[in-house]
Amino acid sequence: MGAGRSPADPAPAGETDGQGGRDEGASEAPASGEAADGQGGSGGSGGSGESGGSAGRSDAAPADGPAPAGRPRRSRRFPRFTRDTARPEGGGRAASGDAPAPARQWPLLTVLCAAGLGLLIVVLDPFEQAFRIGTILIGGALITGAVLRWVVPSVGMLAVRSRFTDLVTYGVMGTLIVLLALVAQPDPWLDVPILEDAVRFTIR
Repeated sequence: MGAGRSPADPAPAGETDGQGGRDEGASEAPASGEAADGQGGSGGSGGSGESGGSAGRSDAAPADGPAPAGRPRRSRRFPRFTRDTARPEGGGRAASGDAPAPARQWPLLTVLCAAGLGLLIVVLDPFEQAFRIGTILIGGALITGAVLRWVVPSVGMLAVRSRFTDLVTYGVMGTLIVLLALVAQPDPWLDVPILEDAVRFTIR
């Protein structure tokens, strides 16, 4: 027969550890279960919350997010360096794209060749009154450019500004050059009394 033990006596170490282990296991099991349940519940609620949040973010993304990068925004400020200019009116090709380059720019080449021939005559002076004929040829080339700018729909690189501006520029410059060649001394081909009076008045 074992001796009785009062509640005040200390229990043996093995029994104490076993009971403590059982008590701790019993006390921890519901806690872990509750924690698992809590995690599961929180996971479920968190999952629903996250799905709801992601749904909310996906719905709000097009409204609050940046604009799609399909087309860049253009600034209204003028660029610091001019990279390109608009083609002037009538500045297209004078011939089709299949034609060679000289044929596409025949209006400009016509004016340049006529003006170059006039300059060559003035420089070489091969005959009498060569300077007058050469100068008239230069002025005539500019007048021809004005006529081409008015008649031909597309003149290529002969078009510098608008049609009206090119007409006035070419026409006025060509007419002045021709008039100066005609009234040049000595033996002017065109006698203008007003010019003679103006020159005499200026010299006096």
